[in-house]
Amino acid sequence: MKIAVLYGGTSGEREVSLSTGKGIIQALENKGHEVTAVDFSPDRLDQVTALDVDLVFIGLHGRFGEDGRIQGLLDMKGLPYVGSGVLASALAMDKAKSKQIFSLNGLNTAESAAFDVTDESQWSSIEHDIKQQFQVPFVIKPNQEGSTLGLTIVKDEADAGRAVKTAAQSDSMILVEDYVKGREVTVPVMGRRGEEKALPVIEIIPKNDYYDFDSKYQPGGSEHIVPAELPADITAKLQEDAVRAHQLLGCDVYSRVDFIINDKNEPVILEVNTLPGMTPTSLFPDAAQEIGLSYDDLIQSFVDLSQPAYEKKV
Repeated sequence: MKIAVLYGGTSGEREVSLSTGKGIIQALENKGHEVTAVDFSPDRLDQVTALDVDLVFIGLHGRFGEDGRIQGLLDMKGLPYVGSGVLASALAMDKAKSKQIFSLNGLNTAESAAFDVTDESQWSSIEHDIKQQFQVPFVIKPNQEGSTLGLTIVKDEADAGRAVKTAAQSDSMILVEDYVKGREVTVPVMGRRGEEKALPVIEIIPKNDYYDFDSKYQPGGSEHIVPAELPADITAKLQEDAVRAHQLLGCDVYSRVDFIINDKNEPVILEVNTLPGMTPTSLFPDAAQEIGLSYDDLIQSFVDLSQPAYEKKV
């Protein structure tokens, strides 16, 4: 097939996306596909609109890639692509909205509240409201950002104002939520609509206090245990909740769902990643490897799962 890979982008996760794109491109070429590589920028949309390919593989992360915008452009051009559509992408990227959907459907979430930080003159008032509603420790982060960029775990109320300012640099909305201490795990999900399956649960043991940007992307920043050493009932619950979250948002082909297992051994859902890191050493490929699916075969399986969209086009 003729496949375009969009990677790079302009978000704070550009470097990760460059690595993801390189891995995807190599895997597709290894499988015999004709690949067009596009280092995407919103300033060069003609690179996308002029594409003459059978399928687009989105290897972007963060804004303009994971939030539904590039998906909308591809939809308008009639170009089929791998992964979730506009609505699912936008919902997953909007942490406040997705948490509402999860909570309304019985999934366990941390208590949270969203605040509009567009008007800097209101930050002091917002800081006051946060202190009234939450007890330390709590988390302040951008509502729409990935890779824990702009996130602060507030352990002292005096640091709340600085945390608001940090998060506001990345987004016009911030999310404040109770800090849930526990074991960090993630569950990859893949499959056709209504037939999704969860891959093995991965436990993440970061070298820092929590799974921050450096833990995710620096060599030796974290340890991945696949499969996670958990009781069978907890594993089953995590996999069931992951598939449920994927379906509730209307995700397609694949996603990765992040959880914390709290001190009561209850999974607390954090977020759904519709375009998780896909470097050869990323979490999703780690889980695939555990069930005998090589990196190249995993990438090919995403293409195969996207065939209905391609067939509809032709």
